[in-house]
Amino acid sequence: MSFTVSLQQRIQQLKKAQADVPKVLAEVAKDATLRAIEAATDATPPTAGDLRGTNTRSGELKQHWATDSKTEPQIKGNKVETELRNNLNYASYVNNGHRMDQHFVPGLYINEDSGLLEYNPNKDEGMVVGTKTKYVKGKFMADKGKQAYEKTVLSELDKKIRGLME
Repeated sequence: MSFTVSLQQRIQQLKKAQADVPKVLAEVAKDATLRAIEAATDATPPTAGDLRGTNTRSGELKQHWATDSKTEPQIKGNKVETELRNNLNYASYVNNGHRMDQHFVPGLYINEDSGLLEYNPNKDEGMVVGTKTKYVKGKFMADKGKQAYEKTVLSELDKKIRGLME
């Protein structure tokens, strides 16, 4: 008789836990997305003391992880969706890496008086610019965010499910 009672109690626990699963999944997805944003932001230039490269000093690329991502979970059927995003047009180049080719820029010249590089689109001259580096390696910021997301989902989901079963 006691076996039947404990089995009945367990069934009731499972039914209650089942009703809470969508809420738990949404909480975990939101937390995991926030961790992913943090990880992607940490991996985005400029990183500690490194201010090399175009557009790294403004921090704009770094800021867009938080503004472009969707942290509020959307429940669609059996899915809970959030998004890790960076909509800047050059984000994919920093993330995945890119080639660097020499190219001609019309109107770019060195001012003879000041010795400074200047740009005048109406000037009838230009110069070839480029770099010694033929390829810039990617920072793989999105991959680091995905790894943080997966790690957080696994650890948080285990904790929450255990809490439901107590």
